[in-house]
Amino acid sequence: MLYFSRWKALAIILTALIVCLFAVPNFFSQERVKTWPVWAQRHIVLGLDLQGGSYLLLEVDANYVKKEKLDQVRDEARRVLRDAKVAYTGLAVRNDAVEVRISREADQATGLSKLRDLSQPIGGLLGGSGQRDLEVTDAGGGLFRITIPQAAMLDRMRKTIEQSIQIVEKRVNELGTVEPIIQRQGTDRILVQVPGLQDPTHLKELLGKTAKMEFRMVDTSVSPDQAQQGRVPPESEVLMSSTSPKVPYVIKRQVLVSGGDLIDAQPGFDQRTNEPIVSFRFNTSGARKFAQATSENVGLPFAIVLDNEVISAPVIREPITGGSGQISGNFTVQAANDLAILLRAGALPAPLTVVEERTVGPGLGQDSIEKGELAAYVGSIMVIVFMLVTYRLFGVFANIAVAINVAMIFGLLSLLNATLTLPGIAGIVLTVGIAVDSNVLIYERIREELRHGRNAISAIDAGFRRALATILDSNITTFIAAAVLFYIGTGPVRGFAVTLGIGIITTVFTAFTLTSLIVAGWVRWKRPKTVPI
Repeated sequence: MLYFSRWKALAIILTALIVCLFAVPNFFSQERVKTWPVWAQRHIVLGLDLQGGSYLLLEVDANYVKKEKLDQVRDEARRVLRDAKVAYTGLAVRNDAVEVRISREADQATGLSKLRDLSQPIGGLLGGSGQRDLEVTDAGGGLFRITIPQAAMLDRMRKTIEQSIQIVEKRVNELGTVEPIIQRQGTDRILVQVPGLQDPTHLKELLGKTAKMEFRMVDTSVSPDQAQQGRVPPESEVLMSSTSPKVPYVIKRQVLVSGGDLIDAQPGFDQRTNEPIVSFRFNTSGARKFAQATSENVGLPFAIVLDNEVISAPVIREPITGGSGQISGNFTVQAANDLAILLRAGALPAPLTVVEERTVGPGLGQDSIEKGELAAYVGSIMVIVFMLVTYRLFGVFANIAVAINVAMIFGLLSLLNATLTLPGIAGIVLTVGIAVDSNVLIYERIREELRHGRNAISAIDAGFRRALATILDSNITTFIAAAVLFYIGTGPVRGFAVTLGIGIITTVFTAFTLTSLIVAGWVRWKRPKTVPI
């Protein structure tokens, strides 16, 4: 254990030095670090409890998800029955199911088969559970009922949450915030933490909008006043404008182009009026559909609908074949920018509701940092004094190794761009104790070997070698506990688990390579007859 070849010693020193260097950017301002090479810009991000910020807990509307699925099933059922020329009546969504009555008895077997073809394996074609996402039952008298099993609903909620997280992350990142934390919580909630953002009002407005954008034609067969009196054509509906005062529009239900076909949206200014606008661009499919729609409806108004509100209803002057256009609607600069963000990020698959909101001020965060630093300093000083008093020169070696150990922890956290929270600081302080504990085990083993009559060098070598198994056992069990906390816990618990797990890895490295290398260098230099321990 005390023999190190030149290459092995050099590898240990370089490893420790390189990892420690990654902690250097944390001691400089962000402006200064941005001028460095990209690989050197990694740093530790302070969590919400240290630098302040906003905390939002969002809930996905499960009823909306189920209703949307049932509406989709109803439309699909109508299509397949029409294609199969099966006569039916009363196709509607009732009591969390799609119900349809097939008129002729001779068509019932065919209709049942076509309806069952709508069902797909849960999880897609590769789903291995054998369960289907729809159940079709014969209620008798030609009435068939299509329901969504619980397992299928849970799978749909899971996919909705995953898609919502991606879109929320895009929207938050568009605000220019630093290292937001966005993660799933439970079966229907999303946790959003944005360090440094003190006013969550704007964030809530962005996240609270579904941003479901549609291009539809305005129905000119009836006036808005007639429609409001109940004379709405069956293929149309009345929607209000997004501006105040609210203006009614009669809009056809058919969607010509959806917001899903947009690939870019940017705020800008109209060159003629200098008013804020939003320029948009479609993908190939969207450009083709938009060109066809505008070619077939020249001279007619079409509506740009966002979340069931009409934001603009211009008249089509000429076919728009370039796959791009612009939206104007008496926007402010902020409103145009927000709309562009929403369109770039995409529409949420379901509405999100804020169920919990917290704002942590920078003063509270600074107080947490100061108290965390105080706890770290006091704990470290007590450990250093204890090691010096108890083990004298070997205590100095241990303290050097522990200092390098802490520097390596910060280096690895910076390399991972990890978020440091107050529980994370607690994990680092605990790591200092664990690192010292490893050295205590080694030194006590050396003392025991000396009492058994070994000479100094032999006792030191045996102490390091025989303490190895004990230290590995204790650190592996602690690492397993940290891993369990990371995978099961959320938020601050995971922050504690990360720093503790990284600290265990660096502790094992420093205890059996760095401390051993320092002691080996001292032995080679002094050739001691006794051990000052």
